[in-house]
Amino acid sequence: MITFTRLTLLTLACATLAVPVAHAAVSAEEAAKLKTTLTPLGGERAGNKDGSIPPWEGGHSIDASYTSASIPDLFAKDKPLFTITPQNAAQYADKLTDGSMGLLKKYPSFKIHVFPTRRTASAPQWVYDNTAKNATRATMNPGAELGPFPKGAYGGIPFPIPKTGEEALWNHLLRWTSSGFRTSPSLARVTPEGKVIPVSQVTGESLYPYYDSNSNLEKWEAAGSDVVLRRVNTSGPPIRAGEILIQRNNIDEAKSRTWVYLTGQRRVRRLPLTCCDVPSPVAGGIANFDEVNVYESSIGRYNWKIVGKREMYVPYNTNSYHQATSLDQVMTPSTINPDFMRFELHRVWVVEGELKPGQRHVVPRVRLYLDEDTWTAVAGDRWDAQGQLWKVAHTLVTTMPSTGPIVAGYHIYDMIGGGYFGSAYLPRDKQIDLKASIPDRIFTPESLSGEGVR
Repeated sequence: MITFTRLTLLTLACATLAVPVAHAAVSAEEAAKLKTTLTPLGGERAGNKDGSIPPWEGGHSIDASYTSASIPDLFAKDKPLFTITPQNAAQYADKLTDGSMGLLKKYPSFKIHVFPTRRTASAPQWVYDNTAKNATRATMNPGAELGPFPKGAYGGIPFPIPKTGEEALWNHLLRWTSSGFRTSPSLARVTPEGKVIPVSQVTGESLYPYYDSNSNLEKWEAAGSDVVLRRVNTSGPPIRAGEILIQRNNIDEAKSRTWVYLTGQRRVRRLPLTCCDVPSPVAGGIANFDEVNVYESSIGRYNWKIVGKREMYVPYNTNSYHQATSLDQVMTPSTINPDFMRFELHRVWVVEGELKPGQRHVVPRVRLYLDEDTWTAVAGDRWDAQGQLWKVAHTLVTTMPSTGPIVAGYHIYDMIGGGYFGSAYLPRDKQIDLKASIPDRIFTPESLSGEGVR
């Protein structure tokens, strides 16, 4: 008979605790809440006590036939309920992110126009059906090289009833947007002195194999489990015209690939690392890869936790922003022009990431605010190694008639050095094409070799 000493038992116990354990899917009974008290994507159907957040009643009706390339101002008749300024910010502090409070303290011209809350979140029925399936079949693979990732999820929110910070964050990374689209964003940096410097004019094309309505989990996994394919063609300024960036982002970040065609070298190069605090070439080195759309790329360098759910004023239904006809209209000297921005009161999941021991990142602490209805990271705050609020980010959650709310741009403020980076979809007649025919073959390095002309 084998016997164990107390020391041996303690060693075995510690070893067991060190082994990654897959997170379990929720029970069928708990998943049934997605048809009763929860929305099909996992938000609370009920409004709040005072009615300032209304109940969810199906969201914005989806019109699959809508084809206009201009983003409509669906809420032009709405008037602000009130405006938060540096003078009255303390009155609303309990519903403001640290980043919003920081902007109000730093810039006298910054203000937040608060509009009536519209719970526009919606998605096609097949996305709801897949989300319900994911709730009981999706688990988290804990042992991945660049961080945990979902297994058994496809075509919907992977963890609509999250139990951990990692699950909540993956809901953002795999949020519903569309099956594919084409955009034409203008990217610019505003210096601390207030000068607008165009970084690049690009055409972006995105294809989402994860949200292919004609596929399923088994086919998607057999094809390699790519989540999104992106291609960015740069047309300006002249010094960067002709550059092309291609990304094939996999559910397992270690299998993601990125290539770039550089006109000066006339060569296609594969980028060795496109995550975390590596500067993104599309943003001219201003924003890091994991700062795009508030948070993207690998989650493995941080320990993530759910802090809780709060009612907060966040950017939402920002269709008015896209009515601008030039960068100068929206990018004012200190901040994005407040008169083009719309904030609403929404319930958000507050998720924090602390840098793991032994890991490297220029941002040791990050806080994200995930909208309960869409799982979009509508805002994010980042602190430096000295504990100073360093970067403040917002996404432009914009409601499209054919898809419901999607992310249509983002902003990042440098609270220490000053200035900010932002984008606008211009020209207006080519803002977004949600019906674009985008073939898989354009997301390969071979396509770059064939199309590079400079």
